[in-house]
Amino acid sequence: MAKKPEEKTEAANEAANGGNGAQPSLNVLTQYIKDLSFENPGAPQSLRGRSQPPAININVNVNANPLGESDYDVVLTLNAKAEADNQVLFNVELVYGGVFRVAGFPQEHMLPILFIECPRLLFPFARQVIADATRGGGFPPLMIDPIDFTRMFQQRIAEEQAKAQVQVS
Repeated sequence: MAKKPEEKTEAANEAANGGNGAQPSLNVLTQYIKDLSFENPGAPQSLRGRSQPPAININVNVNANPLGESDYDVVLTLNAKAEADNQVLFNVELVYGGVFRVAGFPQEHMLPILFIECPRLLFPFARQVIADATRGGGFPPLMIDPIDFTRMFQQRIAEEQAKAQVQVS
């Protein structure tokens, strides 16, 4: 007996959704600043105009931890350090988190969602916090360029695979 078209669609949807029949969803339940530090060690001398712009080094890290069956705490850590003439002008560190409800996705999609999509949603808000902190410290707002979280995730996976191979041999 042939299946009706509706049955095929439902079966295909269920297979695509990890077999649980739920529609995939990604919801931001809350966002928060976990830690914010701004250091301006040379103030007020560091606030004087300079002939050349400072060198700014930015580091980014993403971590995720389960909070329950479908809730995850995703934490985006941004560090920005500005130096000129071998002196630190400012150093800002932000740990910005969000609690996400992730449901209905196949298991193989969970890591990319947690380490690419969730930080992509958090980033504009974290960027604004950094900009406000540097402006409040007497500097022009630091507007961090968009971050390629896909590339970061791929690099992280490649590093973990290389570590695993080194441990095996």
